[in-house]
Amino acid sequence: MRRLFRGLRNTLIIVVVLGVALAGFTKFIHYPNPIAAIKLGLAPASKTPTLMPWHTIDPAINPIDWPTSGGARPETVAWKGKQIKWQDFLDRTNTNALLVVRNGVITYEYYNEGFSESSQLPSYSVAKTMTSIIAGQLIAQGKLKESDKFIKYFPGLKTGTSFDRVTVQSLLDMQSGVGVSDNYPTGPAGWGVAIAQMYATTDVDWFLKHNRKMAFEPGSKSEYRSVDTQMIGMIIKAITGRTVAEYFSENVWKPIGAKYPATWNVDRVGGTEKTFCCFNATARDYARVGLAMLNGGQAGAKQVIDANWLARMTTPVTTLDHGWGYSAFVWHPFPGIYQAEGLHGQFIFMNPTTRTVIVKLSDNPTGQDETVPTSKVLREISEKLS
Repeated sequence: MRRLFRGLRNTLIIVVVLGVALAGFTKFIHYPNPIAAIKLGLAPASKTPTLMPWHTIDPAINPIDWPTSGGARPETVAWKGKQIKWQDFLDRTNTNALLVVRNGVITYEYYNEGFSESSQLPSYSVAKTMTSIIAGQLIAQGKLKESDKFIKYFPGLKTGTSFDRVTVQSLLDMQSGVGVSDNYPTGPAGWGVAIAQMYATTDVDWFLKHNRKMAFEPGSKSEYRSVDTQMIGMIIKAITGRTVAEYFSENVWKPIGAKYPATWNVDRVGGTEKTFCCFNATARDYARVGLAMLNGGQAGAKQVIDANWLARMTTPVTTLDHGWGYSAFVWHPFPGIYQAEGLHGQFIFMNPTTRTVIVKLSDNPTGQDETVPTSKVLREISEKLS
């Protein structure tokens, strides 16, 4: 019995020592504590907004109401060359919310069990498009130029390498060459890769300081890298002297008539927004952003997106994944169509020809996004659903 007790005691001591050591290591590399990191790594997409600290984005005092009509849903849609039932499509793509707006009227609205109009859901890289809108406002105001170099705002991060030549334009079009890979991890073994470190970090400034090596020369090619958007977010904070959430609330969220608060996850309480991801809102309020883009940058009588910047966002300048066009953090999957897109199946899909905005918020497991076939279905809906 004594031998058993000693064995249990020694095992407990080892576990405690290892736990303390691991906690110390995660603190050293500016990661959340081990339990928080594990929860974040294992949670489905829809559960992540409250697993990291956040800044609140206040909505409009008098939100703009959405008119609705009883548009019919399609019976079937084309999925990978086959016709499947509509509900089958929603289920296969792990849909939590899907909203169709045509000519400013909600014609279809779906929420999975446990979700509703007021559910705040993550957008992942759709946040990049939100960041682009802010950058465009600062450019229109003359406070920021696309020719500006990143180190103009952060001279302490000079390296004497091609990092010092990274411009705002190269960041906006995924041409910076900063060597933070976007190879998303699957399972605990991948949590140490660069994109996972940036996602989980408790100090964005520390992360960038230690990740300034270059993968290619700025402007020499285009490669999707989330660090580019994070660097634009840092510039926005430096220029405005405010948190990105505060600026976004006053200059975008309230003007578009958002009904519900949104949140933007930050590295730590009172810290810096993770502008490459981590924007969380309701389906209807995401749709308001898409509608403003379709309406020439206007929401009601307010010009939220400068006309020149809207043209910049909606005109492809380079080619990235799937052979799709890209510009200023906006995807161009099909001619004349553009979308904001995020990991795990998040979309704001915009078809100017039919005046349609579709928001789709999903819970796809890592590595199981069906981006191309899903976008094809959204195009089909935008062209046929009344």
